[in-house]
Amino acid sequence: MIHIHNHEDVVCVEGIVKRRGRDSSIYVFLTDGMLIDTGPKLIEASLISFYQSSSFESVVLTHSHEDHIGGAAWIETNLHVPLYIHDKGVASCGQEADYPVYRQLTWGIRDPFVAHSLGKSFHSRTLDWKVLETPGHAQDHIALIHEKTGRVFAGDLFLGTKTKVILREESIPTLMQSIRLVLSHDFQSLYCAHAGYIPNGKALLQKKLEHLEVLTGEILHLHAKGMGADEINRTLFPVRLPIIEVSEGDFDTLHIVTSVLAGLEQREGIC
Repeated sequence: MIHIHNHEDVVCVEGIVKRRGRDSSIYVFLTDGMLIDTGPKLIEASLISFYQSSSFESVVLTHSHEDHIGGAAWIETNLHVPLYIHDKGVASCGQEADYPVYRQLTWGIRDPFVAHSLGKSFHSRTLDWKVLETPGHAQDHIALIHEKTGRVFAGDLFLGTKTKVILREESIPTLMQSIRLVLSHDFQSLYCAHAGYIPNGKALLQKKLEHLEVLTGEILHLHAKGMGADEINRTLFPVRLPIIEVSEGDFDTLHIVTSVLAGLEQREGIC
């Protein structure tokens, strides 16, 4: 099931995925002849009619997670539109899907496709976009920004103002650096792959950064008092979220703690 919203000059296609009894949104955006992300394989059938009736000459993928690239192979095969991603994601896009079963059940099993490497900028039909490297959530994550129109397509950089759980491979310190990079640019509205259109996006992204800074400070304070990662996790996150069990620890609050401590070790090693 999809819903279509229009904001500014952007078509926002909201796909609804039912996950463990509740609905979750995943967005595909279309602006100036450029499609941003393709949604998961699970809702591909619902998105095909939109793809067929829309005019676009390029697809930019914010990163290679399956909920963002699930429709890419169909677009490549049927519409022959080129797809672009950060250089670090090119190889994995051409390979068979390799991610945990719970994610396959949630988003579907995406097919391989040919992706082209993004540069530092990208030209859509009439606009030139900055391509900002924004790792932390994923190594190949990017954000697209057009400062004159004040818009940023942020993939999974935002998600919400408070981070409650992250994937094993995510890094809070790296994510904070990426957020600071985006905030150093001029924009107002933010288009999030799961939260959709956020008119006061810069203010809320700043709020997310402040939350992560406070959380980082709390983790480092408890670490300085002699607490280990597990004890810090139990202290700061006493409620064990259902996603931790469902994902068999792939998502966990503990990864927030360990990534902050890993960042501390890295800084100390450099010093």
